[in-house]
This record gives sequence, structure tokens and C-alpha cells, in this order.
Amino acid sequence: MKKLKVFNDPIHGHIALHPLLVKITDTSQFQRLRHIKQLGGTYLVYPGASHNRFEHSLGVAYLSGCLVNILHDNQPELKITKQDYLCVQIAGLCHDLGHGPFSHVFDGLVIPEAKKMKRIRSLPDDIPEKWKHEQMSVQMFDDIVKSLKTENENVLKEHGLDDTDVTFIKELIEGAKDSFAEWTYKGRAEDKSFLYEIVANKQNGIDVDKWDYFARDCHHLGIRNSFDHHRLLKFARVCEVNGRKHICFRDKEADNVYDMFRTRYTLHRQAYQHKICNIIEEMFAEALVLADRDLHEGKPEDMLKISEAIKTAEEYSKLTDEIFEQISCSTAENLQESRNILDKIVRRKLPKFVGEARLTEENISKEDLTKSWKVAVQNYNPTDPTVSLNAEELPVYVVDLDHGMKDKNPIESVYFYSKRNPTQASTIKDYQLSSFLPKKFNEELVRVYYRRTDDLMAEDKMEEKKKVEEAEKCFEKWCAEHFGLRV
Repeated sequence: MKKLKVFNDPIHGHIALHPLLVKITDTSQFQRLRHIKQLGGTYLVYPGASHNRFEHSLGVAYLSGCLVNILHDNQPELKITKQDYLCVQIAGLCHDLGHGPFSHVFDGLVIPEAKKMKRIRSLPDDIPEKWKHEQMSVQMFDDIVKSLKTENENVLKEHGLDDTDVTFIKELIEGAKDSFAEWTYKGRAEDKSFLYEIVANKQNGIDVDKWDYFARDCHHLGIRNSFDHHRLLKFARVCEVNGRKHICFRDKEADNVYDMFRTRYTLHRQAYQHKICNIIEEMFAEALVLADRDLHEGKPEDMLKISEAIKTAEEYSKLTDEIFEQISCSTAENLQESRNILDKIVRRKLPKFVGEARLTEENISKEDLTKSWKVAVQNYNPTDPTVSLNAEELPVYVVDLDHGMKDKNPIESVYFYSKRNPTQASTIKDYQLSSFLPKKFNEELVRVYYRRTDDLMAEDKMEEKKKVEEAEKCFEKWCAEHFGLRV
């Protein structure tokens, strides 16, 4: 206990971390997380959302330890070791090491667009398919282990860990993907399968990563959090289901579990996918893609290493939210377009929101929606003869919202046990759930914005206002006539 370091966290209070975790936090690879906003562009809409990946990672490490402790104390037959406990905590601490500038903007928008541009321009593409930050987290963790061993070759052995434990930590960061497939993981045997559900749960989405960011994000956003992770922790238990051990919960906690999934939806609807947050993040992504030297022949020296930085942990460590200031303060001619976009963000010269509608038909592609919208704009007769609409100035965006498992009811993937039979678990029955739960668990929103295509600095406000008003009327007409859309 004397060697533990205590952090005062605004969400969890005073949390104590193991000396090895403290060594990891004191590396440059981990300190980098101080410079990456947890919610990316959301901070520019919700001024309280200034928190970073650094404190979130500390919180996940803490909650990881809490859950392992409860399982260990309540079920000694699970034979959870000190090494298991330490590995799960380290995985919780390091699970977000791979996030790039503005968090999900980087792997969700920048990297896919960079791949697309390389394909269009016939440039060499060495970006892995479906590259995600978890892959980079593993790479960064490897780099941390390497740097710690440079200072002290026996740093892991001194804390009872070996190479198998390092493999285990990396597997925990990526998460076990299929609960019914043959066990192929090397870090731990199948009888410890439940440990793979603590940090990144691919089975049903209930993990301590979400527990921390729900509490932390709600706190900083000023949005009420109806989910109680403290209570759910108390009722967590490991049961064997279909021949494999899973973390399960008391049947009476079904409503609390649903509140967790509903909180996820609420945060996406009100904050993460907020209409202004989304367009700001699209602009961030556009600025980064325009500044990426790897998308140009000869890789101009006055441009920045962005997509190519994912090749090595050393280069990636330099990539943080500070790239915003790096571009803004640059005088390089090749970065002028990026500077202009970031300047518009700073001065709040954002695209005007035209309208939003909920799609009531399924499987409509963005391409079909865009094509339909272009036709609608071309055929629209403005009520003001001085105004003409251009579809290029009115881009369409599609937003997916769900409870964590696309169109599925996430409760159906959670196992519950009863007070009378705590060793057996199964999915909850319909009659045990509230009749007020939704019948549909996902929705798609289509949004249209007005975005000027010219470079005029002094915009005609009256003309812009008229265009937006006509665009709104066109959007309402389109919604009424096409695809069963409702505004």
C-alpha cells in the first residue's frame, strides 16, 4: 500500500494505482493523452467538455481493478491471480493509447478519407483495411514496454509479469471477438474468458470503458447520467453459459443495464452526434486530409506527416490535438487551405444547418439519398425569384444512432442470474422487462447543411439568409415526397 500512488479524480474520488501503472503513466507515450480531447470537436459546442483521454484512462484502470476485486472476493473459485488483476488494470490504462487528433475524428474520418484519396490519386496505399485506434493502442503499448525495458530489463519480472502477460494485455485491449468460436487466445486459458469482457467487451458492450466515459462525459457535458455503475458492480458475477465463463448480472438489474444502453444513445443524440459537433469534426477532418503530405506526389516538406504517422509509434506519438495550432500558426503555402478551414472554425464561420429528418425506410444508401437530394434541388422552384440553389452547396450527411448493437436489442446479449440460482445464467425473458422499452433500437438521421463554395471573405448575410430559407423549404418538400422521410 505504501508504494501505491493516489490520484484525486473528479469522478471516482481518490484512486490508488499500482507502481507499475504509475511507471506507464510517466512515459511520453502515455503523457501524450493529456493533449487529446476525449470528445474531439464536441468541446467547441459544450464548453465544459474539455477533459482529455489521460484522465479517462486512469478512470478505466481504476474501474478495471474494482470489477476484478469484486469477482475475486465473491468467487475465490475463479482463481484470479495478482497477475490477472495487474494485467487487466494495465489494459484499462492503455486501451486508448492509439487515439489520434480529436479522438474518433482521426480513425473515423481522417484515415478512411486518406485511403480514399490514395485510391483516387493512384498513390501507394499501405494503410491497413478498417484501421482502428485499438490497433495503434497495441503498437503504442509495445513501445512503452520497450522503453521501460531499456531503463530496467527486469521491470516486468519485478512485478511478476512475463511475455505471456504482455500478450494477454494486448488481447484485452483489442477484446475477444466471438464468444462461441474456438478459443484461440494466447494470454489466458479459456477458463479465464470472463477477464476478456472487462475492458473491451465485444459480446454485449458492457465494460468499464463505457462506465467511466458515461460518468465522466455526462459530468463535463452537464447531461444527467441515469446509469448507476456502482450498483451494477455489486451484482456482477461469473457464470458458465454455453460452456464458457461470462460476467453476468442479477436479474433485477435488467432496468439498470438498459439505462446504460439508453445513456449511450442519449449521449450520441445530444452530444457526440450533435448537428454542430458533427459539422465541426467534418471540417477538422477535411483540414487534416488537406495538410497530409502522404496524399501528394513527392511528399512536400512543408506539409505534415499525418496518415503515414500510423506506421511507427515514434511518429504517432507526435500526433495530438496540437496539430490544430501547428497548422494555424504555419506560414507554409501548402497548408493555406487547411489554415482557412481552421480559421473558419475559430471564427464560427460554419456551414448553416438546413434540416434533419429521421429515415423511416431501411437500407437506403447515402449515395441514393445524395442523388435524390440533388434532383430535388434541381427541380425546386424557389418562392423568391432572386434565389437559386446549388446542390454542391447543400451536402447531405447520414448519422447512425443506436443502443450499441446496431438494430439489435442489446439486452438480449446480456446474461442474468437469479437470487435462488446464482450459478446459472441466461438471457432475460420478455415478460421480465418493462413494456415501455422501445421496439426499435436504431435509427438513421439525414442532415443537410448550407456550405458556400466560393472564397469570399465578406459574405452577403441577406443573400445567405434567403438561400437557407429556400433550402429549408426544399428540404421539407423533399422529405414529404421521398423515401417516407419525416422532418
